[in-house]
Amino acid sequence: MAEQVVRARLREADIESLERATLQAVAPEAVEMFAGWLLPMDGGTVGRAHSAVPLSHVQPEPDALNAIVKRYEARGFAPVFRLPDIAAFQTMHRALQRQGFTRRQPTLTQTARVDDLLAMPASLPGELAAAPDAAWLAMYLGEGLDPVDGASRARSLSRASGTLFASWRENGQTLACGAASFGHGWLGVHGMRTAAAHRGRGLAGRLLRTMGEEAQRRGIDRVFLQVDAGNAPALSLYRRLGFVTAWPYAYWRRTQPPGG
Repeated sequence: MAEQVVRARLREADIESLERATLQAVAPEAVEMFAGWLLPMDGGTVGRAHSAVPLSHVQPEPDALNAIVKRYEARGFAPVFRLPDIAAFQTMHRALQRQGFTRRQPTLTQTARVDDLLAMPASLPGELAAAPDAAWLAMYLGEGLDPVDGASRARSLSRASGTLFASWRENGQTLACGAASFGHGWLGVHGMRTAAAHRGRGLAGRLLRTMGEEAQRRGIDRVFLQVDAGNAPALSLYRRLGFVTAWPYAYWRRTQPPGG
C-alpha cells in the first residue's frame, strides 16, 4: 500500500519526542526509564500504556530484553514490547520469539504537517472541550468497540494532561469525536470515531482541521497518529490529508513459556 512505501524522514530526536508525546496522551499509571527505553505500566487494556518502547531506532543492547522483562515482572505486570518493524530490531524480534513472545497488532505511526490539516476547505469548526462529556463518551464507546476496552481507553484519555476532546454535533446529536493531545512539539490525534450512518461526509476531516487550528495557535507544526495497518478507510482519509508512514510497529506479547 502507498502508506507503507512513502515514509517520513525523522531524526532520532523526533522519534523520542513523538514517543514521549504518545505516553503523555495515554497517561499510564506509572512510567520507568531504562537505558533509552520508556517502560509504561498500567492495568488497563490500552497497549501503548503498558508496553516497553524504545526512544531510538538504533539496534538495542543485547541485554535490554531480559532486563526489561525483569523490570515488568518485579512490578507485577506481564511484559509487553511495542517495537518498530525495522531491520535494527530483527535480532530482538528473534530473541522475543525464542522466549515465547508473538507479534500482534501491526500498526502504523503516521505523521504530517499541521499545515496539511489547515489546507482542507474551511468549514464550521468542531467543538473542543477540556473533558469528555456524556455525549462524547457515548460516541467513543459506541458501535464496534469492545465495551471493556472502550471504557479503559476512555479512562486513559480522560486522565491525560492537556488533552482536548473534539466533537461534531448536529441537532443536539454527537456524530463524530476525537481527542487531541499537545506536547513535546506534536499534535497527537487519538480516538477518532464517526457514527456509521454519517461516514463519508467528511466529519472526521472537519475535526482534524479544528485540532490543527488549535495546534497552530499553540505554535505546534507537526501532527502524528497511530492507525491499525489494516484499517483501509482510515488510511485513505489520512493519506488525503498528507499523512505518511514514519514507521510500522507491532506489539510483542508472551503467548507461551520461554523455549516452548
